[in-house]
Formats: sequence, structure tokens, C-alpha cells
Amino acid sequence: MSTSENIIELIDVKKVFDDETIAVDCFNLQVKKGEFVTFLGPSGCGKTTTLRMIAGFELPTSGKILLNGEDISNLPPNKRPVNTVFQKYALFPHLNVYENIAFGLRLKKVENTYQNKDGATYTKKEKLTKSEIDKKVKKALEIVDLEGFEKRSVSTLSGGQQQRIAIARAIVNEPEILLLDEPLGALDLKMRKEMQIELKKMHKKLGITFIYVTHDQEEALTMSDKIVVINDGDIQQIGTPTEIYNEPVNTFVADFIGESNIFNGAVVGKLQVKFCGATFDCLDDYEINQLVDVVVRPEDIKICKPDEGQLKGKVISSVFKGVHYEITVERGKFEIVIQSTVTAPVGSTIGMRIEPDGIHLMEKVYTVNKYHGEITKTNTVKFGDGEFECDVTKLYPSSHLDEEGYLITATGEKIDLTGVEVDVEVDTHDISMSDDMDVGGACGNIISMIYKGDHYRYIVRTEENEEDYVLSCPDLWNTGDFVSIIIPKEKIKLALKQPGESE
Repeated sequence: MSTSENIIELIDVKKVFDDETIAVDCFNLQVKKGEFVTFLGPSGCGKTTTLRMIAGFELPTSGKILLNGEDISNLPPNKRPVNTVFQKYALFPHLNVYENIAFGLRLKKVENTYQNKDGATYTKKEKLTKSEIDKKVKKALEIVDLEGFEKRSVSTLSGGQQQRIAIARAIVNEPEILLLDEPLGALDLKMRKEMQIELKKMHKKLGITFIYVTHDQEEALTMSDKIVVINDGDIQQIGTPTEIYNEPVNTFVADFIGESNIFNGAVVGKLQVKFCGATFDCLDDYEINQLVDVVVRPEDIKICKPDEGQLKGKVISSVFKGVHYEITVERGKFEIVIQSTVTAPVGSTIGMRIEPDGIHLMEKVYTVNKYHGEITKTNTVKFGDGEFECDVTKLYPSSHLDEEGYLITATGEKIDLTGVEVDVEVDTHDISMSDDMDVGGACGNIISMIYKGDHYRYIVRTEENEEDYVLSCPDLWNTGDFVSIIIPKEKIKLALKQPGESE
């Protein structure tokens, strides 16, 4: 028997559905016994699909799922020591509370050991006795703090109480792992907050492993021992709530977890970074002249007198949020959000101070779009599920096109470029979007947007081969918008593909 402290391990797990949609891609995760692990991410990111694969409702296309070191990838759900609680409680309306919880126990068979008259032992599978069922149901009700509710009709219970019954029904079978798929999604805000605390208490009482799915960052930060941030079928970051919040590894995590100011920056000295037109001391050590993304949480910006701050700007809004004011400040072309217990009048000029430990630097991931392309017979270039006008003479110095469209090199050689493979580069600032599908070279849906102080960074994904265009734009679009991609021909950089260059 395995002595590993990991109860569940996912190794290179991938799930591709029949329409060739990749829901989960190369998922690697270790869950320790007794941990409260939360899968956190936007709708459609693959978190529920991953949970269903652990439960056995979906089978991985490739990779392995290990339980206590044993491969259970193809094991049916009823053979796994796992129970699932869903957002829709799925209680039986015709049964009272007691019978809802006892339902699974009445079907369950356990192995009992007996001794015959000759002294030999044998095992026999038998249903639980009435007293055994009664004892287990009452214990489950005690854990969810609903003792005395046995005879109540489930239709008379509040949403929070119904959810507790659903949890009691799941834990009464004493699973090694409890899977919870957005179980609080149907509750109102106050009840949801109360249930977050109750779930954490239940986890402590039971001592079993919880794997929880949510898109609510507050739920994840409140309850989890470990958070797995997922986007687009990939794990973005794994860590404790404190690590995820204070040390995000990329702009997606920084933007998704809590409020963030995200700026383009450049390292200008040892532990010094420049952004928003000013230079700041920081704690992250990067090479000088390296471009970085800078994350500053709104609560880490302190308001001061205009001449005492590293930055100063004009207050354009101040909104009371209950425990703090959310203040938006305009500094040149940048907008900076501050959370403060004291307000500042709209129209006033304030100073802003940011201490080194309030500045988090991350290596810039998206600076240029790179594609493999092919020149067409009309001397356009195909790449990224689209076709764009380009200047093919950039491929050969001092070349030109003749009247028939053939390329003439500096030495007079005539070349037909049809089908020639090229490498394509386009800067993120050189791409724009339109809602007119006839003006662009490619079309797709906006799948991501992040505000970066003076512009938005968008990712547009095509439908055919799911090619991505990353672009910077000052205008506000909506996630999900279907847009066309516009790239001026002079902004498309071309290079001949080198022999043996990999795709």
C-alpha cells in the first residue's frame, strides 16, 4: 500500500471533447490527505471538467489520475471513495430529511466477517442494519448542525439548510474525498458568507480531503488551504491564499484575484522600476532594461499631500464601498485606483506613495505576436486563421515586384513566392479591432481583457484553429465580442522560415 501523503495526483491529464474542444490541457496537480483545495477560475476554464474526471463522471483523454498511488483513470464513479455535492442540491422532494440522507446507505453493502462452526472465517456482503443507518444519519446531521430536522420535509427548508442536507447525504457514506461543485452558487450573499465559514468548520471536523470548485475569489481565499487558479484549461498558479494574492505569477492571476492596478514598466536600476512616468524602489530583482508588468494593489497606495508623493494626480471619482472608499485618480493618460478608509474630494489633486513591498513585478509575457505563415499567389500572407496584405519585398533586401507580381531580387533573380513559408511577427500595439467583419484579415472572439492603467490588453481567439491575437487598445470592448482583426501591412514583419525550423 502506498505511503504517499498525496491522496490524489493528476499527471499530464488532458480532456478533449468530441468536437475537438480542449477543455483541460496537461494538468498536473498533487492533493494531500486532509487538504481543502479550491479550483478557481472563470466560467468555461476547465475546473468542473477536472472535478468530474476525479469523480469518474468524465474519463481523461490522456494522462493519469492516481488515488493513494493507484491508477483510477478508468474506474467507474461507484468504485471510487469519492462523493460529490452539486450546485443544484438534487434532493428527493418526496422524502423527508432523514430519508434523503439515508437513501445511499440503504443501497450500500458492506463486507462482514463471520466464523463458521468449524472455526473458519468467511466474509459476506450485507446491507447496513437499521440501527447502523440511524447512527450514521444522526452523526451526519450533527456535523452539519441540523440535529432534530429528521422528520422535516426538504421543501420547508431554506436554501442554506437544503445545501447542508446535500452535504450530509454526501458525507454519510464516509468518503475519503468530498468534491464540491460551486455548492453555494444558488444562495444569497449573506447565506453564502455564513456557509463559507460552516464548510470550513465541517472540513476541520471531518478531517477528509475537500476539493472545491468556484469562480468566486472570496470563497477561495476564505476557505482554502491551497488554491489552483485555472484559465483556458491550464493551471496558472498553485499556492496558499496569501501566496496567490500577494505574489501572482502573471497578469491573469493578478487581475482575477482581488483588485489590481496593472501597468507596463521597465527595470531602470538595481531594484528600481519605472512606471506611470516615475521611478520606484522595489523588492523584485530583474535585469536592468527588462520590460515587466507591474502590479500594485489599491490598498497599497497611500494618499498624501501632492508634494510628498512619488506620484500626484486628480481625483475623478470616489465611491464608498462600506469598509473603504474606492478612489480613481487620473495622472496624465493613466488611471490609478486606490482603496482608502479616508476619502478625497472629486476634483482635488492628491499625492500617492507606494512602498517597495507594495510593488510586485512580473516578467512581461505578451510583447509580440509570433506566427508561422505562408505567402499566397497574390503576395498576401496567411497566418493565424486569416489572410493579410503585407510587403513581401522585406524578405529580400533591395528587391521589388514586377508587373506580374513576381519578386525580383537585387541580383535580378525572378522568384514566385507562392507557398513560401515565413515567420511572422506583429507587435501588440500594431493590431486593432473592428465590429465590421469585412475590414479585417481574421475574425474571432475576445476571450480575455485586462486593464493596464492607460489601455486594455485583449486576447482574441479564432474559431477554426483557436489562434490567438494579443493586442493593446485604449477602447473598452466586452469579453465575448466577435471582432475582426486589422493589421496595417507595414506593421507585419516577415522572415523566411529557416530549413528544419520546428512548427
